Amino acid sequence: MTSTQDDLIAAATLARENAHAPYSNFRVGAAVRARSGRVFTGCNVENSTYGLTLCAERVAIFKAISEGERGFDAVAVVTDTDALTPPCGACRQIIWEFCGDAEVVLANLKGKVEVHRMSALFPKPFDSSML
Repeated sequence: MTSTQDDLIAAATLARENAHAPYSNFRVGAAVRARSGRVFTGCNVENSTYGLTLCAERVAIFKAISEGERGFDAVAVVTDTDALTPPCGACRQIIWEFCGDAEVVLANLKGKVEVHRMSALFPKPFDSSML
């Protein structure tokens, strides 16, 4: 693991503390690193209708996009589970759309870490080449 991965995990871990998860109690933090070096964080935000819940990964990416960033090279996802938690299908689509074949760092609060490429997590993405 590199120090930049450590920094991304630390940012995602801190963001996780802000999660609003009163229904599932499943708190997630994410951090996305722009090619400019800026890091944007997000946490999951649940809604009583469930369908309007936003995942941490999408919050982080949408914050970055809303602040004018384009081009990302890494995403970290931190949960408090024994098994590391990869992004859900919707988040994989968003990560692919905005980050391409970025590095995805999965971590938990016990120090377990795995690093994957998006192409391994999302092998047949739908993207602009299909249009």
